[in-house]
Amino acid sequence: MDERQNFPVRWMGKFCCAVTHLNGERWSWHRLVEHAILVALGLGTAESMPLIELHDMARSYAMGGIELPVLKGITLTIEAGEFVAIMGPSGSGKSTLMQILGLLDRPSSGRYCLLGREVSQLSDDAGAVLRSRTLGFIFQLFNLLPRTRAVDNVLLPMIYAGADHRLERARALLQEVGLADRLEHTPGQLSGGQQQRVAIARALVNRPQILFADEPTGNLASDQAEEILRLLARLNQQGLTIILVTHEPDIAAYARRIIRLKDGLVIEDRAHTPAAGEVGATVHDSIAVTHNAAHSSFTLAAPRFSWAEGREHIASALRVMASHKIRSALSVLGVLIGVAAVIAMLAVGTGAQASIQARLASLGSNVIMLFPGAPNLRGISGSVGDYTRLTLDDVKAVQAASLAIADIYGEVEDNVRVTYQDRNTVAELQGVPQNYESIRNATPTVGRFFTEQEDLGRSRVIVLGQTVVSNLFGDANPIGETVKINRVDFDVIGVLPPKGASAFSDQDAMVVIPLHTAMKRVLGATYLHEMAIQCESPESMPGVISAVEARLRQRHRLPSYRENDFTLRNNAQMQAALSETTRTLSWFLSSVAAISLLTGGIGIMNIMLVSVKQRTREIGLRKAVGATRRAILLQFLLEASMLSLLGGIMGMLLGVAIAGILATFAGWMTIVTPQAVLLAFLFSAGVGVLFGFWPAYKASLLSPIEALRYE
Repeated sequence: MDERQNFPVRWMGKFCCAVTHLNGERWSWHRLVEHAILVALGLGTAESMPLIELHDMARSYAMGGIELPVLKGITLTIEAGEFVAIMGPSGSGKSTLMQILGLLDRPSSGRYCLLGREVSQLSDDAGAVLRSRTLGFIFQLFNLLPRTRAVDNVLLPMIYAGADHRLERARALLQEVGLADRLEHTPGQLSGGQQQRVAIARALVNRPQILFADEPTGNLASDQAEEILRLLARLNQQGLTIILVTHEPDIAAYARRIIRLKDGLVIEDRAHTPAAGEVGATVHDSIAVTHNAAHSSFTLAAPRFSWAEGREHIASALRVMASHKIRSALSVLGVLIGVAAVIAMLAVGTGAQASIQARLASLGSNVIMLFPGAPNLRGISGSVGDYTRLTLDDVKAVQAASLAIADIYGEVEDNVRVTYQDRNTVAELQGVPQNYESIRNATPTVGRFFTEQEDLGRSRVIVLGQTVVSNLFGDANPIGETVKINRVDFDVIGVLPPKGASAFSDQDAMVVIPLHTAMKRVLGATYLHEMAIQCESPESMPGVISAVEARLRQRHRLPSYRENDFTLRNNAQMQAALSETTRTLSWFLSSVAAISLLTGGIGIMNIMLVSVKQRTREIGLRKAVGATRRAILLQFLLEASMLSLLGGIMGMLLGVAIAGILATFAGWMTIVTPQAVLLAFLFSAGVGVLFGFWPAYKASLLSPIEALRYE
């Protein structure tokens, strides 16, 4: 709404606030209209209207479906510079009246004008802004933030108001109230009188126009109480408007005006002249209080978020975490386990993919694998007549199928136990011809590969994988030694290059012997387990596949309506299939790990809900000194985020450590990628924001007075 649209509303508010008693004199109608027009036009002066005006204001509470009236039509005015004491027995409504005057509560009916503005139905945030800039509060129970330095307690209203020179102002006020040597002390290290003086400094730090004091000496010894009251009297002499709530006549005697309530009604409103001894010098006569000048100059726009407010939220979160170490540690632990599990599982899955890719790369990018059995059978015998076996003659027939075939070999394999002296290990045995070395890039790092003559002659020679060498020989040189396979001696002639391990298999836990030796002397096999066909180039692979398929169908006498009884796969197909399998497994493992992270988030939400409950009075205090809903929401949201981020950072370190342990002791290939770490970090941050929002939102909705009353 722009200024022109707002003018009628503003004018009517000023007019309504003018229709009241001012110093006991009822203005004439023409004077009221003239005054309202001048104020609405911005031509009135600050002195032309009372500081506070109440007209027929009432307040009632619903108790079990019954309306309980507390204030029953209060009409009064308070001028700038007055020292007013509101008295009455318990239940008379004096505290409720002060809470409404201080914008901590709202009237059920009637009008309340503050500084010439109708404020009875202000929004929570607008009320918070007005409180922080024009009102100050001194509470009976001090209401200081625990475990927080005195200077930080005084700073709090200035942070929410966005004021400048905060630290200098807070230190100066603490010095003026006699606490220059207590700046770094927490409330637990101060006496009752010192705590109340900190509360007074906090109430004055934003240079308020009105100071509210609710039983400010109720918890103090008599000498401390007198010191506080003299300080209040001195502040009033300097021009500060003070509204004091008390039920003790000797305290009210310091005021210059006494208003008595009974059963929610004003029964007495009289001027009072304090005795000379009651307005003497305070402990520090030099206390300087500068107040806001123009009543109509304030704005209800909330200040922007500042770094000072952010520091306060961070400091508050750290104080809460430090004061509830076990509770915070359990919250952090839930997120820590989840993040560590996510990173470790992703590392295992990524390592498995890399291991498979490395193994396929060792075959070469132009290698086609041929397996017995139809694709839907994969080596399992089908109906009668299904041809599910490959022979050495098939190797020759396939090699002659296309001129684009550079080389080919057949292979038999099985798991065997390899023995050396008193040591033994289980390994995968592969029986292959001599050209296996060039097709599979398997040139030994130590020793040599066997020759074609050794293959045809069924020689008992063997080439060992790296894992087998480590298990049987340790750091010793195995070349020239003799190992046993199924009680058959084999001479070690070489060591295969390392190919790595994954979570599912160790490619170095293998041994290679000549094909004919394996078929005749070790395994007693007649048929091959697979063939490897090396093409001249990757571009020739489709033509080779077609030629081999046609040759084998002809050789196996398969009619056109029958499926192949063999399977042809190139590396791309195998890599895609295996990668998809490992990717699915990785996401499955990560999803399981994410469940623990979700559980940690629920734990954070539970902890934050408990924290909101335990700190209800603190929330009320922060709102009383000017905290908006946004400020409370950000504070608790930041606390939840800090818990989850702390757990996330620790979880990332633990996850990387677990991946390293699996690689070192289990022999698995694990790869921790920056993407996995970033994903886990963002997940942990999201957990704090997601599960911390509801408790933070509930905290932001609390009414200041209900929060302050909470036990």
